[in-house]
Amino acid sequence: MGVAAALLGGGLLLRPALEASRAAGTDPASTPATPPDPAAADSLAVGPRLPQLPTDPALPTHADGRHYPLVPADPQQLAALLAAVEEATRDEATPAEALPALGHQQQVIYRVLAHRQPLAAEVRRSLPPRWLSVYDRHLLARRSFLAMHRSDRRPTSLPSWRILPPPPLEQLVRSYKQAEQATGIDWEVLAAVNLVESGMGRIDGVSVANAQGPMQFLPTTWAQPGVGKGNIRDPHDAIQAAARYLVRRGGLKDIRKGLWGYNNSDNYGRAVLAYASLIQEDPRALIGLYHWEIHYAAAAGDLWLPVGYAQNQPVAVAAHLRRQPASAPPPGSSGY
Repeated sequence: MGVAAALLGGGLLLRPALEASRAAGTDPASTPATPPDPAAADSLAVGPRLPQLPTDPALPTHADGRHYPLVPADPQQLAALLAAVEEATRDEATPAEALPALGHQQQVIYRVLAHRQPLAAEVRRSLPPRWLSVYDRHLLARRSFLAMHRSDRRPTSLPSWRILPPPPLEQLVRSYKQAEQATGIDWEVLAAVNLVESGMGRIDGVSVANAQGPMQFLPTTWAQPGVGKGNIRDPHDAIQAAARYLVRRGGLKDIRKGLWGYNNSDNYGRAVLAYASLIQEDPRALIGLYHWEIHYAAAAGDLWLPVGYAQNQPVAVAAHLRRQPASAPPPGSSGY
């Protein structure tokens, strides 16, 4: 919290352009390029410290012109790309329009490496020391979530969700910090819960357990005295309710106990706190996380559901991919 307080003060000291960056932008690497060569640092930059993301003009694209991020197979190239992306998402000089592609690239790299442990070990050996702890916590979080689900039961249909643009980042941070001031629950923990529950509000839908809204509350939990106030689907109201609920479940004395009340799994709490620690250590780490997309681990691979995905009822994966082939991961970008 000390680092966060020093950098953020009473408000989020991010460039005003970040608020506009919530809308998915055009991939800054829109021209054909090969994965970056770690031996040539200059090849990582299109502008000051802006990575050249690997691309392939043959890949299908979504409506915003972006394709599924590619993951280099060579461990040294992958380490160089990841280090450059981590740097760029935190760099104040990075244009706002570049952030959606950078955040998505970061996300897909970690999703792949969480599955591919030998490759992950090789990548780690090539990373600059600055990023080792960041790398370890990302993989800890992702692997903790994987441990919560059986890998032999991946679905063959996609959920009846709508994927929406998230609220502006600065608006979300104001809500997190207001909830912290009212309850004492660290705002970074609330940000991490918002990330893992709904991609910071991207998912508009009901879970198989009937959880709803950006913080995924069961209506019965929302109705408990002193928890839900206002609209379960409103980001601000839901964030305040999540903080109150964590207090109710003992989160002020032991945040792990509070998170167990949110989801009865030690892996869940471990993952949430790993993401929260990244933000506490460097609040600008939140920028990359904010630009993570919605992925769905289906039998056909780790499918990308972009903003604009809308289904009123479950849809077969095969039918969806016929209409939206850009949702399917290219070889090497799924991890399993």
